[in-house]
Amino acid sequence: MGRRVLCIDLGASSGRAMLAEYDGERIALTEVHRFKNKGIDVNGTLYWDILSIYNKIKSGLVKARLSGDYDSIGIDTWGVDYAVIDGNGQLMGDPVQYRDRRTAGMIEEAEKKLSTEKLYRQTGIQLMEINTVFQLLADLKNRPYIAEYGSAVLNIPDLLAYMLTGEISSELSIASTTQLFSPVTMDWIPEKAALGIPDKLLHRIVRPGESKGMLRESICEELRIPAAEVVAVCGHDTQCASFAVPASENDFIFLSSGTWSLLGTVTDKPVINESSYSLGLSNEVGYGGRINLLKNITGLWIVQQIESYYELKQGRPCFSWLEESARSCSGFTAFIDPDDPVFSAPGNMQERVKEYCRRTGQNVPESIGEVMRTVYLSLAMKYRLTVEQISGLTGKTYGTIYMVGGGTRDRLLCSLTADVCGMRVSAGPVEATALGNAAIQLLKAGEIKEVSDVPGIISRSDSITIYEPSRDYDKEYARFREVTGI
Repeated sequence: MGRRVLCIDLGASSGRAMLAEYDGERIALTEVHRFKNKGIDVNGTLYWDILSIYNKIKSGLVKARLSGDYDSIGIDTWGVDYAVIDGNGQLMGDPVQYRDRRTAGMIEEAEKKLSTEKLYRQTGIQLMEINTVFQLLADLKNRPYIAEYGSAVLNIPDLLAYMLTGEISSELSIASTTQLFSPVTMDWIPEKAALGIPDKLLHRIVRPGESKGMLRESICEELRIPAAEVVAVCGHDTQCASFAVPASENDFIFLSSGTWSLLGTVTDKPVINESSYSLGLSNEVGYGGRINLLKNITGLWIVQQIESYYELKQGRPCFSWLEESARSCSGFTAFIDPDDPVFSAPGNMQERVKEYCRRTGQNVPESIGEVMRTVYLSLAMKYRLTVEQISGLTGKTYGTIYMVGGGTRDRLLCSLTADVCGMRVSAGPVEATALGNAAIQLLKAGEIKEVSDVPGIISRSDSITIYEPSRDYDKEYARFREVTGI
C-alpha cells in the first residue's frame, strides 16, 4: 500500500472528498464522498451555505477514514469569495456568491478612491466585479460594522481550513485571486488602505506545501478519527489543475475547463504592462511562486445552465443528448461572446443566446442543437483569440493546448478547440484538480522527490486523448470577431 492523502475538492455546484494513493509511479484516486453545493437566494442575496459545506466535509473525513488511513488533508475551491470572522473567531454571516449583484458599480466606486489602472499594476489581476476587492468594498459600504468588528477576511479554502484547525492564514494562490495581493512582492498591497480596507482583515500568507494546522482535537473526538495535518495546497482550484498539466515542454498553453475556462501559460515572473491591462489578463500565483498568465473566460456555465433546464424538464441526465444535438448541426453558424454580461447570471440561456444573435443580425438558432453548436463554437473562438493575445504578449509560439478538467469529457468542445485554434489539443486528466492537490501533499511528505517528476506521474495517473486539427475556421473566426466586436 502506498502513501494516502485526502483531497477536498469543492466546486460551485458540487464537492467531493477523494482519497489519493501514490505507489511510486502513479496516483490513484478514489471518490469516497460527493455532495451538492447549491447557493441559496435569501431576499435577493445569493449566499453559500458554508455550515452545510463544513458538515459535509466532516462526513467526507469519516468516510475516507473508513476506506483507509490518510496522513494529511488538502482543500481547494473556486476563487474570490470569502467570509468575515469577528474578534471572537465567529462567522459574521454566510459567504455571498460572486454572482450576487451587490458588486454592480463597485469598480466605478473604487475608481473614486484609487485608479483601477494602478490597482491592476499593483496586482496584475483582470478587473472583474466578482473579485474579492470589489465584493469587500460592497460589504464595507452595506455592512460598515465589518471594519470595526471584523478580524479576518478568509477566502473559502482558508475559511474551511480555519473551521477545521482553528488557525488563521491565507494561502498564496487563493490570495492572488483577490486583487489585493502583489505577485511581485508576494504580499498584500499597501494600496488597500486607500480603498478603506483595514490591515487587520488580511493575515499572514502561507505557501503551497506549508502547514495550515492540525485538525482540532474536538473534531477528532466528535468524528472518532485520528489527528491529521491540513496542508496548504493551491487553495485556488485552477492552480491545482495547472500544477497537474502533464506538459513535457517549457512553453505551453493550458486550459482548465469547467464552469469557467482559465486559459493561459506559465511564466517566470509577472507580465504587467499596458498591453496585459488592456487585454484583461491576470497574473495568478501557483505552486513554487510560478506565475500563471491567464484570462478568465466564461466556460461551461452556459452549457450547464441549459443542461440543468433539460434535466429538470426530462428528469434524467441530458449531457450526451445535448452534445450529440450540437454535433448534428455542424452546418449552422452563429456566434456569441460568452463573456457578455447577459450570460453572467443564472436563467434561461437558450433565449439569451437567441436574443444575442438576433440583436447582432445573425442567423438565429432555433433548435436546441443549433443553440448548443453556437455556444461550443463561440467558446472555441474565444480560446483562439486568447491564445493569440498571450502569444503576442510573450512573443512565443505554442503548438499544443493542454486541456484539463471536467470539460475534457466534452469531445465536441475538444475537437472544435483543436480545429478553430489550429493546434493540437491534449485533453486530460479529467481529475486534474484533485491530482494537483494530491501531488502537492505528496511533495510535502517527501513521497514525490522533485517538482520535475510531477508531469510524468500525472500522465501515468489518468488517460490523455489527443485531438489534431482537421479543418480551417479562418473565415468563421473573422466573422466571430466582427459580430462580437472583440
